[in-house]
Amino acid sequence: VQLQASGGGLVQAGGSLRLSCAASGRTVDYNNMGWFRQAPGKEREFVAGISWNYDSPYYADSGKGRFTISRDIAKNTMYLQMNRLKPEDTAVYYCAISRYVGTRDINKYDYWGQGTLVTVSS
Repeated sequence: VQLQASGGGLVQAGGSLRLSCAASGRTVDYNNMGWFRQAPGKEREFVAGISWNYDSPYYADSGKGRFTISRDIAKNTMYLQMNRLKPEDTAVYYCAISRYVGTRDINKYDYWGQGTLVTVSS
């Protein structure tokens, strides 16, 4: 399985970005995808996840009401729409894939994308 994340960039506080994660390879064995982020000097943390088959999104508190996760089965692609961005959202964002539906556990994600940098200026 290969994951390719894209869409990061520099944006002012209050702005929006849309991240994409294209999956390829043998993804049929996996049921769930997620977004994580890692800020400088901090541990990687869960941001949002979605069940691939049931389209059931779930979020960390940090993104509720501002972030929307979605997926396009035909394109094998997951998205993260981020609105009303804050400087504290600055991080490298990673997409990942898991066999476990609804998991937030970083250790249950088997494959990871290369990360895309989001910088929010104040």
